[in-house]
Amino acid sequence: MKTNVSEIFGSMVFNDDVMRERLPKEVYKSLTKTIATGRTIDPSIADVVANAMKDWAVEKGATHYTHWFQPLTGVTAEKHDAFISPVGTSQVVMEFSGKELIHGESDASSFPTGGLRATFEARGYTAWDPASYAFVKDGTLYIPTAFCSYTGEALDAKTPLLRSMDALNTQALRILRLFGDTTCRRVDITVGAEQEYFIVDKAMYDRRKDLVYAGRTLFGAPAPKGQELEDHYFGPLKTRIAAFMADLDKALWTMGINAKTKHNEAAPAQHELAPIYATANIAVDQNLLTMEYMKKIAERHGLVCLLHEKPYAGVNGSGKHNNWSLSANGKNLLDPGKTPADNAKFLLFLAAIIKAVDDYQDLMRVSVAYAGNDHRLGSGEAPPAIVSLFVGEDLGALIESIVDGTAYKGSKAAMMDLGIPSVPVFRKDTTDRNRTSPFAFTGNKFEFRMVGSSQNIALPNTVLNTAVAESLRQFADLLENAENVESAAAQLIKDTLAAHKRILFDGNGYSDEWEAEAERRGLLNLRTSVDAYKTFMDEKNVRLFSSLGVMSESEMRSREEIYFENYAKIVNIEALTMVVMASRNYIPAAETYISRLAETATKKRALSPTLSCALEEDLIRRLSTLSYEAYCAVEELKKEETAAAAIRDARERAERYCNVVIPVMDKLRRAVDRMEVLTAGQLWPVPTYGDLMFRV
Repeated sequence: MKTNVSEIFGSMVFNDDVMRERLPKEVYKSLTKTIATGRTIDPSIADVVANAMKDWAVEKGATHYTHWFQPLTGVTAEKHDAFISPVGTSQVVMEFSGKELIHGESDASSFPTGGLRATFEARGYTAWDPASYAFVKDGTLYIPTAFCSYTGEALDAKTPLLRSMDALNTQALRILRLFGDTTCRRVDITVGAEQEYFIVDKAMYDRRKDLVYAGRTLFGAPAPKGQELEDHYFGPLKTRIAAFMADLDKALWTMGINAKTKHNEAAPAQHELAPIYATANIAVDQNLLTMEYMKKIAERHGLVCLLHEKPYAGVNGSGKHNNWSLSANGKNLLDPGKTPADNAKFLLFLAAIIKAVDDYQDLMRVSVAYAGNDHRLGSGEAPPAIVSLFVGEDLGALIESIVDGTAYKGSKAAMMDLGIPSVPVFRKDTTDRNRTSPFAFTGNKFEFRMVGSSQNIALPNTVLNTAVAESLRQFADLLENAENVESAAAQLIKDTLAAHKRILFDGNGYSDEWEAEAERRGLLNLRTSVDAYKTFMDEKNVRLFSSLGVMSESEMRSREEIYFENYAKIVNIEALTMVVMASRNYIPAAETYISRLAETATKKRALSPTLSCALEEDLIRRLSTLSYEAYCAVEELKKEETAAAAIRDARERAERYCNVVIPVMDKLRRAVDRMEVLTAGQLWPVPTYGDLMFRV
């Protein structure tokens, strides 16, 4: 059956077209003004909007509504209420009020609060985000909302994001006013999140308890073939994968998600989906929906979508490239134009971003810090843990000329001629791409490449928005008091670039030389998530978030607690899973094979004393040694896991898991993985890497 994309696109979304059609003209104008300017909604229109939204949703098959929010669990939450209201004793009507649309109530104590709320302090609120479109899914009207405690503290990822967008808008408008722009009402932050993921056959997934419980393989010897031939990247789609992707596209299109690009990624069974950008809060909602649909639709095809950052050791990990930019009146503020040297507005925003990344490199690292991402960063096309910024040769030369006070000779875009008459000549980009850069300028946007594939992109964008807002605030404070804005801006650009050029790096981020060079430059190398979390409550970071109204100190402290707790919980689950699998599956499998080898040797000797049993004896010795090593590692892991879990302080507990428990887990894995390659295949209790990655 053919799909008419233009007909189904956004068909399940209460978007601008639907609002224009179904709302009275004055109500529509009031609501769109709220969305465009970020102002508080007029309460008098709430009932009208709610009723129109309900009627539309019911026509789409909805019987319930839910306030859809993003608690600090990394995933979304929803509580479904029916539209029905009783009439008499035997009838109901479908109703939905403005009050029900604007806010709801949830049990705040059942979500992570980091100490903000005690268990008995249960009340929390959800509040409608009118700038994010409502949608219908599985018979329910979903209303995107913010989530806060009874005392008003943010308990979600979205509230700080919305605040950071408002802060950046306020400061960016101050800069635009200095350049004579008096018409722009709002500066939009645009985001496009490229989503990488792995696919595995569900029957095999169900046999791997590490995938079920931890989302990644905690054991596994390398397959004979990995990604070394580079034949999977952009290769033809397998039949099952193509069918899954086709259904995924259709589902996302109905939700108004601009799913644009799909392809095989570098590792076997790894793939990517890239959307067209949207405003930051909508992009966050859409990425969360994308991950949800990936999992649901994969299961319909007898598959499982793995969003862990490193499901398999030794091959490419999965990230989420966060493409970030700014626009005003529909024009991209990060577009250098044909003559970037003369584009003072662009250079000022560029300088602000460079300063923000340098000043808050610790927060940039915190925003992508996650136990799963620690396995990915620094290898397999993932950027290193050291934050740096790539601008490319052309902009790099321009920055050097500004700092040095020398004339800039911009390179003209060369033409690419392949020397084949029938192949068109085309214009070449002015600079190459750098796959190892954590934060790279890619023509008219920045690509934040450190974000992990399973992560909510709200925090990375909150940090980025807030840090850039602070740079712009400082710039505006200075320029608004300048006698000559043009000359003051030129000097400010020069001074800022000179002060923060240490963060610029265009080379190989994987090299040992860069690590040494970064240390000489004074850049941070926060190797683990625990190292990063320790910087979150630094005085400058508290001052940043609190001064711009993005997060209070108490909201930050609660998140710090949650970060450490979540890290410890993840490693704890992994450690317990390893103990179970090694004790119940791997060691017994090796011992069974040892027993069979011994029986074979005994039978050979009984048949003829001259028959060699060297093979059996060698395998028995090697497997017995490894089996004992694994057993000892299991006992050590039990001991260390118990000791770590008993620590009350969240930070100390996370440090213990990071520095003590994980090394023992690595020791256990090494022993088991060596056992795997020596044990008979029919006795190995779980699917191997070769099975998981190549039998999809």
